[in-house]
Amino acid sequence: MKLISSAERNRLFEGFAHDAFHLELRDDYSVPAEDGPYESWLRGTVDNSFMVPWTQLMKRVTGSGQTVRRVRVVTEPHSSYIQWEYATAHVNVEAGESIRWLPRHKLHKDLVFPVKGNDWWLFDDKLLAVGHFDDTGRVLGSEMIDDPETVAECVRLRDLLWASAIQHSEYTP
Repeated sequence: MKLISSAERNRLFEGFAHDAFHLELRDDYSVPAEDGPYESWLRGTVDNSFMVPWTQLMKRVTGSGQTVRRVRVVTEPHSSYIQWEYATAHVNVEAGESIRWLPRHKLHKDLVFPVKGNDWWLFDDKLLAVGHFDDTGRVLGSEMIDDPETVAECVRLRDLLWASAIQHSEYTP
């Protein structure tokens, strides 16, 4: 399996036409660029400057009329990492993203997640960038999938979860 880097995946935002959707299923992400800001937040200091490249990209994309959405499936009570994501989500929203939250205990017990339960980005209902992580939670890269059957299953799941999830402005952990 060939993996692309996060930077290569982010370049996909420059070429999609209508909609990018992210499904997040993990309660903790060990992203090196976030280590310092997350640790600072745990100590009571807020510094969201590390998000500037992402928010600039999101403003450019959403300002051109494309939508960027994400559903975060989370365990309640939240891990400290998810508490931090919740506390910083307003930065993503202000940049143009639509974020919804779905408590894990509200998922249908028979729900099966495609692509082995990994997180994924879906671009224009055509292309998946499936996230892969090591045992410590560090991002290894994204696998590109355009198989129509797999993509269709992710579109179906996206629509189901989006309809069930709670808008960020209405979600109270």
